[in-house]
Amino acid sequence: MPKIVDPEARRQAVAAAVLRVISRDGLEKASLRNVADEAGLAIGSVRHYVTDQTDLMTLALRELGRRVDRRIQAHAGQLLDPDAGIDRRARTEELLAELLPLDGTRHEEAVLWLAFTTAARTRPELRARADALHEGLHALVVRVLREWQRAGGLPDALAVETEALRLSALLDGLALQVVLQPAHVTPDDARRVLRHHLDALKAGS
Repeated sequence: MPKIVDPEARRQAVAAAVLRVISRDGLEKASLRNVADEAGLAIGSVRHYVTDQTDLMTLALRELGRRVDRRIQAHAGQLLDPDAGIDRRARTEELLAELLPLDGTRHEEAVLWLAFTTAARTRPELRARADALHEGLHALVVRVLREWQRAGGLPDALAVETEALRLSALLDGLALQVVLQPAHVTPDDARRVLRHHLDALKAGS
């Protein structure tokens, strides 16, 4: 009998192979041939899902976003529930920490995100997807801060849109420094800075 292939599972396997190649060897090495070898597939099988490197990059960027979103949503469900009896300060920190390279998985994701966003600056085919992911994360930060404010955990006078932008910039900067300057900025440093910033927001300072 012919082997039954789950198209979605195969597509995710190809996307995961792209991400592994980029993380290990750099974005320029993510060719159809190298990805096929990484996935243990014939190049014709890969071409069934993607036709060129642009398709590969789009597929991989979508998979990267899916991975991060899956973890974030585990926290966001409660944070965005106005009736949830939770410690919003602690939950907010846990959600935002998903965007920092605090362990092996998140470090690899930060490396990949850096590679994609750098490439998107000069590659229009990646720009739209990269922008959509960035805008989605920013919108989530705004919603989380607004709900925290509504629940009384943040000062009423807090400029949420401005603080969300500042918080996003802080997260981006910390991730960049942990990846590029690991001898000077450690995951513990990044977590401590995030905690200090959230405490300052809560205190209205």
